[in-house]
Amino acid sequence: MSGVQHIEVAEDAADQRLDRWLRRMFPHVSQGRFEKMCRKGDLRVDKGRVKASARLQAGQIVRVPPLPEPHELPDQKAQPEVNDADAKLIRSCVIYRDDDMIVLNKPPGLPVQGGSGQTRHVDGLSEALKFGNDARPKLVHRLDKDTSGVLVLARNGRAAAGLAKAFQVRRTRKIYWAAVAGCPSPRMGTIRYGLVKAAGHGPHGAGEKMICIHPDRVDDMHGAKRATSDYAVIEAVGKRVSWVALAPITGRTHQLRAHMAEIGHPIIGDGKYGTNSQVNEGDGWGAQLGGSVSRKMHLHARSLNIEHPVSKAAMHFVAPLPEHMAKTWGFFGFNLQEAPADPFEGLE
Repeated sequence: MSGVQHIEVAEDAADQRLDRWLRRMFPHVSQGRFEKMCRKGDLRVDKGRVKASARLQAGQIVRVPPLPEPHELPDQKAQPEVNDADAKLIRSCVIYRDDDMIVLNKPPGLPVQGGSGQTRHVDGLSEALKFGNDARPKLVHRLDKDTSGVLVLARNGRAAAGLAKAFQVRRTRKIYWAAVAGCPSPRMGTIRYGLVKAAGHGPHGAGEKMICIHPDRVDDMHGAKRATSDYAVIEAVGKRVSWVALAPITGRTHQLRAHMAEIGHPIIGDGKYGTNSQVNEGDGWGAQLGGSVSRKMHLHARSLNIEHPVSKAAMHFVAPLPEHMAKTWGFFGFNLQEAPADPFEGLE
């Protein structure tokens, strides 16, 4: 058992449901257990009793009672066996592994978790990533289904708690690569539009879309959250297409996709935010380039800097481009060798 913990809610966690925040911090503990702790009053926010559905505010202190370690929990429901082809696929995605964590280069088109009819996903395929452990590794953060790149899994409870907290309080440095329509001007900048969910999204968020809100209106709109993204153009082909680096300062749903579309430069292949058009409409572009350029989304979690959850060593992971993006880079003559590791270095 762990001891009692008092955890301050980070600014980026404001307005999150308590139970969802807890599941990210302690992914090995069940939803039912958190709800029971709330009912009994063992789990408190600012010393007060609270429901699992309560919304958190930045700066609040959450008292978490002693929690079991993963090996102290009863055996989880058996996972369906992973076939040989899928096992080979998910193992080929491993770019780093030690006793505490596994890092994947997630392929595009593979969901991280199930839902909305998805039966084949990283969480399920992680059964093939035990590598001698009794328990399968646990997710500690997410990528969109069609976004490829660096994805971290924890191999034990201590690592899961440490990694989840690092992502929660933004003690990470993530850089994405994308191909976008047109060429942003200026070539480096910061986008600060807030985000709010569009009305009418499907069950459990299926098909949800985020709407950009001017920063001056965020505080006056119910459900809107502040969001900040840095971007930098690495190379451009005239005004047709650009290779950009993107760094999410906050971590909102679809943040990079919505932000780039809002400034008139949607990510190539993003039909949700850029439409499937190939024509230049006003200040914006459609999200397809036509010709031999793939219609798949061109958004890739290129690199991640994070502290090792146990050794505390500084870790740096880089994921090669997926095949469709590598072909696009070759088609436009983008030079991978000349790309800076962090094009935002020194940006305040």
